[in-house]
Amino acid sequence: MKRVMIIAAVCLSAFTSIAFSYTNKGKFTDDKKKFASLLNEKTDMAAAQRMSDSVYYQLNLDSLGLSQQAFFEAYKGYQFLLEKNKLKKPELLTICDFSQSSTHKRLYVLNVKTGEVLFNTYVAHGRNSGAEFATSFSNLNSSHKSSLGFMVTAETYSGKAGYSMRFDGQEAGINSNVRMRDVVMHGSTYVNADRGDDGQSMGRSYGCPAVSYTEHKAIINEIKDGSCFFIYHPDGYYHRSSKILNADFAWPSMQPALAENAPVSAPVAPATRS
Repeated sequence: MKRVMIIAAVCLSAFTSIAFSYTNKGKFTDDKKKFASLLNEKTDMAAAQRMSDSVYYQLNLDSLGLSQQAFFEAYKGYQFLLEKNKLKKPELLTICDFSQSSTHKRLYVLNVKTGEVLFNTYVAHGRNSGAEFATSFSNLNSSHKSSLGFMVTAETYSGKAGYSMRFDGQEAGINSNVRMRDVVMHGSTYVNADRGDDGQSMGRSYGCPAVSYTEHKAIINEIKDGSCFFIYHPDGYYHRSSKILNADFAWPSMQPALAENAPVSAPVAPATRS
């Protein structure tokens, strides 16, 4: 009798599984699609690096002075915010590379879906972060230092510096106070191409990533209201502390359902420098 009951239970379980896999229209569902998130809880980092490198070379960022490491970190954090549904403009990624001299064009506004560099220009760092190079960063009010890490662009307003854009910091203890500190993007007279052409450092802000008055409206209007903004520096404390950079998660652009958000071109070879 016990053996008969066990066989009956197995049969009932199999029937129930089939029943739940069957739709009301009489077609079987695709369990692989249904459980894709369970099967891909983490992303293979070697594959992620290949994808990042593909986008990096497609954008020709090596010729514009941005390192592969800076882009990989930016792209990983962008994927993290994408996975958390934080981005209303998932095609855009802005990188502010504070490992570079302020004499360089170290702000990159990228469309990672079409593979376009929309802007590559000069940007200021905080006056207490350093002179030509930014070397010190803070999340504290009145520090007059830049903050590192991932932010999401927010609303615009007109203030003392004219047309400006706010940020919402995404990393507690690292840049979570940027809104309270009034760290915003705005135009400035101390950031301009003439200084850069002469090899001069840009002027410094109170912590804001300020850009030239000739470009600030166009840049702000492009990236405002929900795009990823990353301020990079190879700072040891930040790299140890960032929960975003150290997160282990499934990259949305590597999932079949969201593949259309990733660039579709094949990797291209690095440009040869003379």
